Amino acid sequence: MAALATASTATHPLEQLTADEVSTVREVLATAGLVVGSTRFVYVGLEEPDKAALYADVVPERRVRVLLHDVERPNAHDVVVSVTDGAIVSDRALDAATDGQLPVLDEEFALVEEVLATDERWLAALAARGLDVADVRVAPLSAGVFEYPEEEGRRILRGLAFRQDHPRDHAWAHPVDGLVAYVDVMHRTVDRVIDLGPVPVPEESGNFHDPAVTGPLRTSQRPIEITQPEGPSFTLDGNLLTWEGWQLRVGFDAREGLTLHQIGFHDGGRLRPVVHRASIAEMVVPYADPSPVRSWQNYFDTGEYLVGRYANALELGCDCLGDITYMDAVIADERGNPQVLRNAICMHEEDVGVLWKHTDLWAGSSETRRQRRMVVSFFTTIGNYDYGFYWYLYLDGTIGFEVKATGIVFTSAHPGDGYPYASEIAPGLGAPFHQHLFSARLDMAVDGPTNTVEELDFVRVPMGPDNPRGNAFAQRRTTLRRESEAQRMADQSVGRVWHISNPNSRNRLGEPVAYALLPEGQPTLLADPDSPIHRRATFAAKHLWVTRHDPAERYAAGDFVNQHPGGAGLPQYVAADRELEASDLVVWHTFGLTHVPRPEDWPVMPVDHTGFRLKPVGFFDRNPTLDVPPNASAHCRSRAAGGGSDAGDGCCHG
Repeated sequence: MAALATASTATHPLEQLTADEVSTVREVLATAGLVVGSTRFVYVGLEEPDKAALYADVVPERRVRVLLHDVERPNAHDVVVSVTDGAIVSDRALDAATDGQLPVLDEEFALVEEVLATDERWLAALAARGLDVADVRVAPLSAGVFEYPEEEGRRILRGLAFRQDHPRDHAWAHPVDGLVAYVDVMHRTVDRVIDLGPVPVPEESGNFHDPAVTGPLRTSQRPIEITQPEGPSFTLDGNLLTWEGWQLRVGFDAREGLTLHQIGFHDGGRLRPVVHRASIAEMVVPYADPSPVRSWQNYFDTGEYLVGRYANALELGCDCLGDITYMDAVIADERGNPQVLRNAICMHEEDVGVLWKHTDLWAGSSETRRQRRMVVSFFTTIGNYDYGFYWYLYLDGTIGFEVKATGIVFTSAHPGDGYPYASEIAPGLGAPFHQHLFSARLDMAVDGPTNTVEELDFVRVPMGPDNPRGNAFAQRRTTLRRESEAQRMADQSVGRVWHISNPNSRNRLGEPVAYALLPEGQPTLLADPDSPIHRRATFAAKHLWVTRHDPAERYAAGDFVNQHPGGAGLPQYVAADRELEASDLVVWHTFGLTHVPRPEDWPVMPVDHTGFRLKPVGFFDRNPTLDVPPNASAHCRSRAAGGGSDAGDGCCHG
């Protein structure tokens, strides 16, 4: 069963934009003369009210940020519009040389292929490989910033080619290697074609929908049905989600995708804030192959392509299973008109095993409770990869986040045995090593806005008078007092975690209430510190950054990522080295995957997982799930301690 949640007007300052508001924004900009036939709306998003305004007894002004691009001349603008007043609040003309370019447009995807189809150098390179241009697809890939002074201030995309044998053929199976083109998409010219000579095009089919590839489908699976006969345990009022003590607002942004706001937990008769705003503020995918035709490969899928624009329309029984509530998302298309992304957000609850359990020989008791979680998710497709972004809320106060990465690995022709930068995933077909690195922006509010971050490591205690048998170990706590001290690496060898605590809020033991950030501790950015990608993706070089809250500091790699020369975002934010202790803080966490592709990842990649958890540490005075009742399912039976008979008519207790 699926329910649909929609709203035509915003009733809260943090509800997502409505179609009427998007139309109003376009009208205001057109009236001001900022919209002509060549104007494209690259980004339209809610300019969220300041925290103080949100919690004050006033109705904040509804403002919208708009990034405008002119496809015929350098004329980009960063504009803020008041929907409330129907007026422009600010308008800044952007300088491509210093600000970089605005994100890649949908219409530019096809433009790269169109421009190359008439370039003599490109046609000659294809002819040398026995290829017809009509059978070649070109991936429109962000250009980055390299040692090409002629590209400064110009809007460039780079193109790699793939042969497509028929309209439904997955062309990623047939990379045309040794060939790349650099295209100026504003002037529709080809700056450069690099042709290293013909390389055999891999021939194996990548059509995972084709019976000739899959073989006979298995018939062994029997149905799994997940039902909630009495409906779900959560309520949704507009975008206000309430579930099992949790309360939060669910938002959506064309750049970041799914956003969560004002996450709090009802405890002791009051709503206790935990996180003011949570989002995945950036992601970068750097590739490791130094070949001349692909050494530039790196993509900022959030800042260069805007992951929210490509949210999938989720389907019951495929993407989401169970009793599902969907929420549409409203964004603007590139002409500034409202666009509804149907079923962009999926909400449901899941059983996730045992919550707590104990069988006690002395008391003769046996108790089990089951854990469940609230899931809020969306899926997006960026070129060859598909990413699911999943936020989890648990009964015990834990907040989890997980990326599910799937789709098709980016392919190349494999150079042969011993090549150290790519895997051979099928005969002659390679896939370069690469990383998927994400930056979570966590605007923390643990029992309020006055927070402190500490780093905790386990330490061995040497044998001595106080530790005669050498069995002791302890925790070392280090307060991160300034932004210069709060650029940290995870270290699983010492069990490193970071506590975000509130020194002004104490639990019944007199300790500051806290949440712990539990990192996976996988590799950060592996590119050389002096490399162009490192300059632009410096955020990904550390697992943790902590900054003093500033509403203008929204993105880990800066506001304008496409062809930005570097140094923006977190390196710029922390340059002031602001004090952090007992302050309004934002915690930025880098996490992700370092992918050495396997044969098992071809022709479509099984989901790989990465993420993190925020876990309460002294936030509650005791286990907050003692009031969770035993499972009443007829399928559940527990055994009495030490015996083999049923433990009674009840379920999960005896």
